[in-house]
Amino acid sequence: MARGPVSVQLYSVRDRLADDLEGTLERLASLGFTNVEPYGVFVADSDRYAAALAATGLSAPSAHAGVLGLSDPAPAFEAAAALGVRTVVDPAHRTEDWESVDGIARIAERMNRAAERAREYDLVFGYHNHWWELESRPNGAPALEQLAARLTDDVVLEVDTYWVEVGGESAPDLLGRLGDRVRLLHVKDGDRSRDTKKQLPAGEGVLDVPAILDAAPTAMRVLEFDDYDGDTIDGLAASLAYLKNLEAGE
Repeated sequence: MARGPVSVQLYSVRDRLADDLEGTLERLASLGFTNVEPYGVFVADSDRYAAALAATGLSAPSAHAGVLGLSDPAPAFEAAAALGVRTVVDPAHRTEDWESVDGIARIAERMNRAAERAREYDLVFGYHNHWWELESRPNGAPALEQLAARLTDDVVLEVDTYWVEVGGESAPDLLGRLGDRVRLLHVKDGDRSRDTKKQLPAGEGVLDVPAILDAAPTAMRVLEFDDYDGDTIDGLAASLAYLKNLEAGE
């Protein structure tokens, strides 16, 4: 089965990046990564990030930026465009609006407006979930699914498959229901707890990673740790090797 491309969320190596941006990107490239997903700090430092990406030969097809809370998202979109980003993903929208049907409709309006602004910069807007959008079920269905039904076709989803399961949903089942709106996946593993130190490389925890990947085969697979009780570079290398072994066995 054809698989989507692989990337890595740079938040995983945030401490290393703060000390040595280009050296950290070079290390990721040496593992075999060709794509990275920058997170919010790139907005204020886009020139340096653009230079480091060019120097290491890495691409940034997607990036995280918290645009939903901004009165003017233009700086974030401009910075993303300067890096060659195609999809800007809001990483978290923590609000009580997830607790009601009317609130979810208000969130959808915000996202639809953000997508309109993103188009002005030839960008696509997306949203990345945590657990609360799955735990909240104001009319019986997970809030994230209710959101998806209210979004315009321009808005895409980056489904964090680990947080989906922390929120009480089966990630493969949810991906099947969300369908083509899911363009990116965050792939990680662990024990389904909120203790981020217990996150593990893909294939070493309790999640059914093969079934997750089969449920969204063309989505970009973004490897990530929110935290990791070990050497993060080694953990990312293990996750990447696991994905490659899965592909080799197909």
